[in-house]
Amino acid sequence: MIEQSSSLLKYDKPVLVNRSPGTKSPKGRSLRVSYQQSLDSNPVPPPPKLKSDPSESSRQENDNILNSILPPRVWTKENQTWVQQVSNAPCTRIDVVRLEELLDRKLQEEQARETGICPVRRELYSQCFDELIRQVTINCAERGLLLLRVRDEIHMTIAAYQTLYESSVAFGMRKALQAEERKADVERSIPDLLNEIEDLKKQVSEQKVRCEATEKNENNKRQTEEKRHLEEIQFLKFTNQELKTQLELIITQQK
Repeated sequence: MIEQSSSLLKYDKPVLVNRSPGTKSPKGRSLRVSYQQSLDSNPVPPPPKLKSDPSESSRQENDNILNSILPPRVWTKENQTWVQQVSNAPCTRIDVVRLEELLDRKLQEEQARETGICPVRRELYSQCFDELIRQVTINCAERGLLLLRVRDEIHMTIAAYQTLYESSVAFGMRKALQAEERKADVERSIPDLLNEIEDLKKQVSEQKVRCEATEKNENNKRQTEEKRHLEEIQFLKFTNQELKTQLELIITQQK
């Protein structure tokens, strides 16, 4: 018998499904379920119809709900297809205690992290939650469906956070690349800016020399003008004094 990897979710024994040319699956593959009983060559009469039992119909409905909540596992090996459905056996308090012990042992064996993000711990707790859903659904299908709704909401929230994290990482990488590109552009422009700074410094030096020359020329012009104006004033004072003396002489002669 083929065994799948161990899981905290309790399954029934796998059922072998053989390919045979008689019966074809919807995908075109011929499938046949192998049973342990032998087939006789004589035709088997149909079983007598029994009255439907309410408890039996309720149990069948719970099994259908259980299979819809937790679908069976299907795998193929050596051209043989195996199907393994979840167990519909009722659970006891001992089963819950064993589940807790098995969960702790699995966490230690798989070396799951106690804190932080750990895919191994998340997978084990997800299997444990599925097993609890299975146990609850057997006793009350409505409660199991409500737990299924809670599980799907948790998975959707985790997927949303994962998408948000991936988008934020992509956004950060994109910004980092843009920063690197801007850095490269700035580094390429540094020599040009340095050359421009040198040219501006030369222009400043030339302007300073021109300013000093202009200031010196203007000072010389101002000194020359002041000297000329001073000489003119002295001449005018001398002339004024001469005219004043002549005027006094004329006035004296008239008297």
